Amino acid sequence: MPESSNIAPAASSSRRRRLVGGELERCIYCQGTSIRREGKREKKHETVQLWYCRDCDRVFTPQRAKGKTYPLKIVLESLMSYYRGETREETAKKIEERFGIRVPSRTLSNWIAEYRPLTTYARLRQECGRLFRPNRQIRSVRLHHQQTYEYRIHQGKLAAILGKPEHEKFRSVERYLFDMATACPHSLFQSDSRASQGRTTFDIDTVEIKSKHNHACRLTDCVLQTVTSNKRRHDEVQRFMLTTDSATVAVEVPIYLTSEDLRVLRESPRLSVPIESDVTLTGHIDVLQIRHGAVHILDYKPNARSEKPIAQLMVYALALSRRTDLRLFDFVCAWFDEHHYFEFYPLHVVRKRGPRPERTE
Repeated sequence: MPESSNIAPAASSSRRRRLVGGELERCIYCQGTSIRREGKREKKHETVQLWYCRDCDRVFTPQRAKGKTYPLKIVLESLMSYYRGETREETAKKIEERFGIRVPSRTLSNWIAEYRPLTTYARLRQECGRLFRPNRQIRSVRLHHQQTYEYRIHQGKLAAILGKPEHEKFRSVERYLFDMATACPHSLFQSDSRASQGRTTFDIDTVEIKSKHNHACRLTDCVLQTVTSNKRRHDEVQRFMLTTDSATVAVEVPIYLTSEDLRVLRESPRLSVPIESDVTLTGHIDVLQIRHGAVHILDYKPNARSEKPIAQLMVYALALSRRTDLRLFDFVCAWFDEHHYFEFYPLHVVRKRGPRPERTE
């Protein structure tokens, strides 16, 4: 997806005003699906769609951030510009050029302070600013793999995170990310052999799946309040996480698992990998994070509670393990939306469980 947003400038009455909340699937209060449009509300810089829920009898807007003179979209875009390394003055200038809305430096400073708990990248901004200029912080490559993917790497954050002793062992992840930016085997991604379509029989009955509501959920909830099209959900969530959190180092990461990789994995005396495929399996990791001494593979799934993409995430983990020569022990997999975050350890899914040794007196 391109970087440009579908928000329309609102500096002039002759320009089309942006309609916030034009698409919605569920009530923000009860999560019911029996909703209908209920008129519009005119604000200073935008028009907000109102909705009525038949289940809980409430009229609401998708935006839960109240009392904002400026559209929440402007707030988040300003924060992303600032955390890419721009000064407050440069940020204000870019926002006015792009959206036709003037944001005073003092207002931007208030936003930075207000959203500090959400934008954990703030503690890395100065260090990353010494390593890369603002236009070099994020490296972006457009991949045409049957559909278009915006593969992005946060170069400053990656360098800062891998500079810590607990994460030095993940240098091979850095090499892989940059290899995919310059020498991705694009031909492998032109077939229909997607990771989510591989035949698998994983035994997950004994695998612990932890459910929580964490920082990824809070970020997603904030971003989705500004999304005017469901088609934009993935890209907007990924952009904001990559720019403003302290752990996301890349998004839409291309991965592949060859039939030879699968043969080696199936022959491992320590693993039980029940994936059958005579072709290369491919995919794109939504969000890749490095934190707490592990590589985290995240998949954004709207309505995550009804999903269980274990097989898809396992292919991602096995593929990245093979490509980086890291142990499966070093990976954590998860899928999430604005309400739930489900996490599991891929090693626990494929680790062979032999008979327990007999107890000796």
